Amino acid sequence: MKRMLLLPLLFSLAAVACGGRPDGRDDVGKESKDPGIDASHVLTAAGAVSGTTTRDGAVKVFMGVPFAAPPLGELRWRAPRPAEPWTGVRACVAPPPSAMQAAPAPFHCWSEEFLVPAEPISEDCLYLNIWTPARRADEKLPVFVWIHGGAFTSGSGTVPLYDGEMMARQGVVFVTVNYRLGIFGFLAHPELSSESPDKVSGNYGILDQIAALRWLGDNIAAFGGDPGCVTVAGQSAGAFSVNALAVSPLARGLFHRLVAQSGGGFGKDAGFGGSLGAAELEGSRLTEERGLSVGDLRKMPADALLELPARSGLTIDNVVIPPIRETFAAGRQNDVPTLTGWNADDGITFAYNADRAAYKKSVQARYGMDAARYLAAFPGGTDAEALASQKLASQLSFGWNNYTWARLQGETGRRAAYLYYFTRVPPGAPDYGAFHSAELGYALHTLHKWRRPFTGTDRTLEKAMSSYWVNFAKTGDPNGAGLPAWKAFDGTAPSVMELGDAVKATALPFQGQLRLLDELNR
Repeated sequence: MKRMLLLPLLFSLAAVACGGRPDGRDDVGKESKDPGIDASHVLTAAGAVSGTTTRDGAVKVFMGVPFAAPPLGELRWRAPRPAEPWTGVRACVAPPPSAMQAAPAPFHCWSEEFLVPAEPISEDCLYLNIWTPARRADEKLPVFVWIHGGAFTSGSGTVPLYDGEMMARQGVVFVTVNYRLGIFGFLAHPELSSESPDKVSGNYGILDQIAALRWLGDNIAAFGGDPGCVTVAGQSAGAFSVNALAVSPLARGLFHRLVAQSGGGFGKDAGFGGSLGAAELEGSRLTEERGLSVGDLRKMPADALLELPARSGLTIDNVVIPPIRETFAAGRQNDVPTLTGWNADDGITFAYNADRAAYKKSVQARYGMDAARYLAAFPGGTDAEALASQKLASQLSFGWNNYTWARLQGETGRRAAYLYYFTRVPPGAPDYGAFHSAELGYALHTLHKWRRPFTGTDRTLEKAMSSYWVNFAKTGDPNGAGLPAWKAFDGTAPSVMELGDAVKATALPFQGQLRLLDELNR
């Protein structure tokens, strides 16, 4: 366990290392030779781009900036290549294509505010969007990079609730990233591995994210951002992505803080993906059953590929992604300040068996000799109790991973971790509780993009959460003036910041269940 007395010094050093100003606005009246940022012309390594400006001129917006070459034809299932240079000024004024995925349609608790636009959707998808409040290119504002969720099969940086204007107004350069999804982003196959210099395949979507971070390191200064002060953040599959980046040696040094909301891969069966061999076997079955080669797949139209039953999970390949828990346990993670947490109803939309006998039978089949201990923590004496236990277990399938992330970072890292528990139930019908993704509009200050009858309580929470997130991006510490104090996570006296009807520090919930899950996942 690191010494807590060192934390103030670490935070101070982190803030100095980032070089940014706390609010990005202490430069008023200072002279500079920099001519300023003009939305009609910003020069990147590949060429000049133009964007738009908000009506009041406070934020400049660049939509669809290419960070890599289109992954088409022979570049399908290859590591991303640099974008081809262009002449003139490239207009980056409209949302870029989302990655190939099924047509968006609202379902369960996820209304259209959580979904990608109906068009454009294309395999040509490697673009990012930038919202910058900088007036000059030398401002060195903190950079906040958002990686979207969607189970690695859907989503994009142009989902309405990811709009970056309000976060940018708080003094960060806000960036959203598109990456390859589904079969396009995660197919592993022996033929593909043989083509790779590292003899691995799959994880192309993660390589896209790493390429975007490298692009930002080379270019974000032109937009007023500090390449030495980058926060990588995401929710659900975005949090799994951040987890992969947290251990990937290929991402080392490309980011300096991380935010992970409802997602992580620390368990034995957390759904984080299997070994390279298992993933290659699955890819081989796909081609052999159809009498196809990888070359044949490369010639197929994108729409036809989308119909194939291919995997969309991450692969532990020991090159792009090493084993998650083992990497953290050994202290080999990319050691940066960490903010992570989960929602009170993260798992409510999954299927449950409300029959107590069937529940107990399934527990026995899964946990064997540990079934009695499991049922003591997640009881099923009645049908109602069995249902409640399954919902709690589903919630903690997210929560245990984020708790474990904070705990291991505290045990093996030098940088602090902050843990939250989101409990606010958004107003209006239908009521899905504090569901998976419900925190997005609050954390990213985009409740105005979500059609719900929000109240003063919601606006207060939105202001607090977005301020915590922005403060963390600026200094590595979420605390700031006017906010309830948020202590770094300490495994010896665990507490979380509850983000709900009130914002307050509270004891870590479900400690007994979390300890049991620790033991079952050893």
